[in-house]
Amino acid sequence: MSLEEAKKLDDAYVMHTFGRYPVEFVGGHGMRAVDSEGREYLDFLGGIAVSCLGYAHPVLEAAVTEQASRLLHISNYFHIEHRGEVARRLSQLANAGDGDPAAASPDAPQQWRAFFGNSGAEANECAIKLARLWAKRGGNGGFDIICLNKSFHGRTMETIAATMQGWAQDPFQPLPGGFIAIDANDVEALREVFAQRGSNICAVLLEPIQGESGVHPMTQEFMEEVRRLTSENGALMMCDEVQTGLFRTGHALAFQGYGVTPDVFTLAKAIAGGLPMGACVARAEISEAFHPGDHGSTFGGGPLVCAAADAVLGELTTGTAPEGKPGEGYLPHVCEVGAYLADKLAELPGVAEARGAGLMLGAELAEGLPDAHDLVARALERGAIINATGPTTLRFLPPLVCTKADVDELVSILGDILA
Repeated sequence: MSLEEAKKLDDAYVMHTFGRYPVEFVGGHGMRAVDSEGREYLDFLGGIAVSCLGYAHPVLEAAVTEQASRLLHISNYFHIEHRGEVARRLSQLANAGDGDPAAASPDAPQQWRAFFGNSGAEANECAIKLARLWAKRGGNGGFDIICLNKSFHGRTMETIAATMQGWAQDPFQPLPGGFIAIDANDVEALREVFAQRGSNICAVLLEPIQGESGVHPMTQEFMEEVRRLTSENGALMMCDEVQTGLFRTGHALAFQGYGVTPDVFTLAKAIAGGLPMGACVARAEISEAFHPGDHGSTFGGGPLVCAAADAVLGELTTGTAPEGKPGEGYLPHVCEVGAYLADKLAELPGVAEARGAGLMLGAELAEGLPDAHDLVARALERGAIINATGPTTLRFLPPLVCTKADVDELVSILGDILA
């Protein structure tokens, strides 16, 4: 089908919830996406941090093909292959305190349990429900959840209520209550809310690095204070790792870069390498608040996505990254290439700041440049897929198979555009 035919069908039959660029992608390999006319594009968006192994990775391809030939779906009333294996892998990653999966023994205590859904929004819904149920069934009895201005936690009504941005909330008022907004990294505001509300607070929900608002990291002081105040007040610290998690920031989980451990964290995007999957992971004692029937999902944690996630997590943890050593996993590679990309972005004309961690980076543009969305369109014309989170910020979330040569190619394209 031609691009024009696809566009006509979309315009006629698909709800207009996205502004789409005039390209139809039909294939890919590695860092390259291929459109319907056979043109290749260097992808530094990765399906918005989803395609962590790039396109047509042999490990993921083999796992999905083999599972699809045997069993696509079965009810969650039964046990299935790979689900327990994926949950164990996540527990081991969470137990690797320094972010190095090798530091977690395969026999590490399974102190974490996972619930599997289909998206980041579902994972965060689960976390919100778990926090309030836990508070009622043995916690502090609180209801309120502290969230951060400029956050993003999903597009369900509950997760929009937790997403403290007017553009997301205003069209859908009235929203569910029980959410309190403070500014990210405002330690004094955090202390004041706890001083005023105390045991009424059941959780703090935050992204270690805010992604959709422009790649803004939390400070060390703020993360430590969240951990201290939640612990002292019988509340939960909950980290939304939907975009930051699974090796993206140079740690297995982004909170490990701060040396703090939350009570609950959520995952999605990269976890199944391109198939729809989300996970809410909680300390075992917190997870006991859920009883059979309290929460569920028809499709969550099904055979196909669990086979994919098992393959993805295995490859990221003990596989071989491009130019990496056999079996050492992707962490060293992400750290090295991420630092290289950050340096190269900072050197570009018109870039005032490069911020973020690992392969989750934002480039803040200097005054006087065109709108960042215009630069995204120009880059697409030149064969590079990038993203803008606002008029002055470019965001980069490439597949973790990205190499320094890929960075050099991107920077050459951006340099020409910015110049």
